Amino acid sequence: MRVGFIGDIVGKPGRTMLEQYLRKLRQEFELDFVIANGENASHGFGLASQHAKELFSYGADILTGGNHSWDKKEIIPLLEVMPILRPLNYPVGVPGRGVSVLHVKDEKIAIVNIMGHYGMPMVENPFLAAQKVVDTLRTEGVETIIIDFHAEVTSEKRAMHMLLKGKVSAILGTHTHVGTDDLQIVEGTCYVTDVGLSGARDGVIGMDKDAPLKRFLTGLPASLEIPKKCKKILQMIVMEIEEGKCIEAFKLRVFDDQERLITKAVHE
Repeated sequence: MRVGFIGDIVGKPGRTMLEQYLRKLRQEFELDFVIANGENASHGFGLASQHAKELFSYGADILTGGNHSWDKKEIIPLLEVMPILRPLNYPVGVPGRGVSVLHVKDEKIAIVNIMGHYGMPMVENPFLAAQKVVDTLRTEGVETIIIDFHAEVTSEKRAMHMLLKGKVSAILGTHTHVGTDDLQIVEGTCYVTDVGLSGARDGVIGMDKDAPLKRFLTGLPASLEIPKKCKKILQMIVMEIEEGKCIEAFKLRVFDDQERLITKAVHE
């Protein structure tokens, strides 16, 4: 099974990159399934129903979320009927679900969305939640388990890797929007601290630079905006998975001038 995972899609520039390239990439790399984090896809904050439908039409099979999952209220009823996840470790009774088990090429694949603690909204312990769901899935015979760990700090993501390596197919970090250079495969588990955003690459974490600079220079509030003109990037991890183990992986960066860079995972 070959799976693609796209990091945080930020606003129209990110959606545009998926529209232009994802179908071609699915065909070129023979992707059987594509996961994408969509919590910033609508103007950088949340996911509107129209944009969710767009992303599915471009080739995404399931969308994951994070701390911005609730920014667009119209998406809440769709969490029950569309392949859209929110973090698993929200309290019982919160709409939606944090895990989905699907059949791909006659195999079960589980996608799990978990959110970290530091700097995030109140959620239950992500490590205990991850242990519990992984144990349950493995008991149910699910071998291929891919986790989107939406967290602020590198230490949480790295610790999750240490907790679950050898037990899941992949732990892929999202949220910080800045891709990290530590793609590796350990005991059959693919890991990267952050996949990196898909969207504007010449601003500040996908946003126009003016508001962040005003905040940092003056301490005064300023509204973050998606840039109207920008250089764009699409970032994706591609994984080859056999019997629940990741055997090969690479990071793909596609730029809007058609340049691309491929970085292979290190086998540890």
